[in-house]
Amino acid sequence: MSTPLPPGRAGAASAPPTRNPLRVFWRVLLARDTPPGDVPRHATRSGAQASVFIVLRRMRAPLITLIVIFTVSVLGLVLVPGNPVDGQPTHLTPFDAFYVMSYTATTIGFGELPVPFSTPQRIWVTAAIYLSVIGWAYAIGTLLSLIQDRSFRSALARQRFRRTVSRIREPFVLIAGFGRAGELLGGSLDELGRQFVVLDVAADRIDALDLSTYRGDIPGLVADAADPHFLGLAGLESPYCTAVAALTDDDEVNLAVTMATSLLRPDVTVVARTSSRSVGNRMAAFGASGVVNPFDRFGDHLRTALRSPASYQLLSWLEAGPGAPLPDRERPPSHGHWVICGYGRFGREMTADLTAEGLQVTVIDPRPQAQEDHERDEHPPHGRASSTEFVLGDGSEPDLLERADLAHAVGFVAGTDNDTANLSLLAAARRINPDLFLGARQNRSSNAPLYAAMTVTSLLVPAETVAHEVYAQLSTPLLWRFLQEMPGRGEEFAADLVHRLTRDCGHELPALWKIQLDGELAPAVRSWLTAGGATLGDLLRNPENRSERLPVVVLIVAGTERTALAPADDVELLPGDELLLAGRPVDRREVETTLLSEATAALVLHGREEPAGWVWRRLGGTGRSG
Repeated sequence: MSTPLPPGRAGAASAPPTRNPLRVFWRVLLARDTPPGDVPRHATRSGAQASVFIVLRRMRAPLITLIVIFTVSVLGLVLVPGNPVDGQPTHLTPFDAFYVMSYTATTIGFGELPVPFSTPQRIWVTAAIYLSVIGWAYAIGTLLSLIQDRSFRSALARQRFRRTVSRIREPFVLIAGFGRAGELLGGSLDELGRQFVVLDVAADRIDALDLSTYRGDIPGLVADAADPHFLGLAGLESPYCTAVAALTDDDEVNLAVTMATSLLRPDVTVVARTSSRSVGNRMAAFGASGVVNPFDRFGDHLRTALRSPASYQLLSWLEAGPGAPLPDRERPPSHGHWVICGYGRFGREMTADLTAEGLQVTVIDPRPQAQEDHERDEHPPHGRASSTEFVLGDGSEPDLLERADLAHAVGFVAGTDNDTANLSLLAAARRINPDLFLGARQNRSSNAPLYAAMTVTSLLVPAETVAHEVYAQLSTPLLWRFLQEMPGRGEEFAADLVHRLTRDCGHELPALWKIQLDGELAPAVRSWLTAGGATLGDLLRNPENRSERLPVVVLIVAGTERTALAPADDVELLPGDELLLAGRPVDRREVETTLLSEATAALVLHGREEPAGWVWRRLGGTGRSG
């Protein structure tokens, strides 16, 4: 059935037509095919409208069947003669027939109204009852099958997800990809009390959100994050969306998320995961705030450990998130011969980083093209070719390890993409040289117990490396700033800070939080800061006993004209300074009370007791208004 367009309508394609909801309803109900371009594109993709249209399409035939049965029943009841009056047969009016069929077809049944029926009328009503039962059975059956339909349930899920995201009224992070890296990042954000939204193509990962122990409800949707439409459903255009983390296993999808975010929300921070340098460069070109390559970052961390073990210990601890235990201080050998098995993405990065540190490296790989890649890499800007050798073959062969002179090596790295091969290589290397520094790449999280039993000194788990790096960038800009500048302060600085953290806060990483000394967040100390001479040690006095200092470690003080890492207590504070602190929750409340309460601030800063409430201040004659 087609509806002719009114004169002049056909030429008005350039202007958006005014839609009549009733007309759209009947068009969808009656028409088999929607006219091309007649339904807006977004209407077919919106979760809310899609569910409505799916219901209308699937219920079209049952509703038409019910309408036809009802119409025929009413028409027949009007035409069938009733009991004669004065010798003349009577007929029901259309309204009486409609009324009778309304309660008969719905199986309510009030009897024969307005007068007892004739035999022909009773025969017709009996037939109408059975027809209506058939019609209702058809409609209910179709409705039940619709509820089980995957597309309908998907449309309902999108609609529910969109409503949930639109109700968020606090800053949140959009996580595209909820694999191991996304799960770790989400857990760390939840520990900080940060809200996040999840997109992932795997239904089991989204279903797991409902069974998780997160503090709040986490909206999640099964969708391809590369589609900007789903990013929009996940709140990309919301003013409360402060950051996007592209953490899928597909570099192209992560690049698509980065592009969409940079183009649609250039003011939002986007951090993306990749294992390719070329893709990373494209992400950076689109304005990604952070590009995390786990292989590259592991090499950088190892170089930091070679130069300053304490710096690497502190960096890996702070990146691990609240509650993380203090890692051991690794001391990889900074002089001698290293052997690397596997010249893939990980092996190439490791070779480049170790040779850049002036170490002699021997690479073992069975692929002939790997040797070509190695030779191509030997003409680089780092000048590392002279200390690198390449051995063609399978590293599991004992004679090949001997050719690599493993017996006199100081470090060994199993860097293939096969966990079984890596574990066997580690066992063989330890058997030949028990004093080796062992490094390895763990490809599957389920093999973590095997690597733990092997007691590998330095282990790359790509998902964990990505999650820690992204957490450091998104948790607070001050932490990322601290981690960027801290390695340059040297071994002694890092070792002293680790000692202070463990002394004051224990061997599990405490919560990190930021305070800003401005009039809004620290009104009680505003005049004290403006007067000058305000020191960090005075601010951190214990309100219970001001002669004591709260066990809080200040990681960084950042102002408009200076930045101080792990400052001493005599550092002068200025209005507007930002501080990143580490400490227990009870000490955090004490600091925040000092910043907000004038009475507490007077006691902590000046040793003067003042009434806290407005009534007590009035009774005490201080004369200050609340």
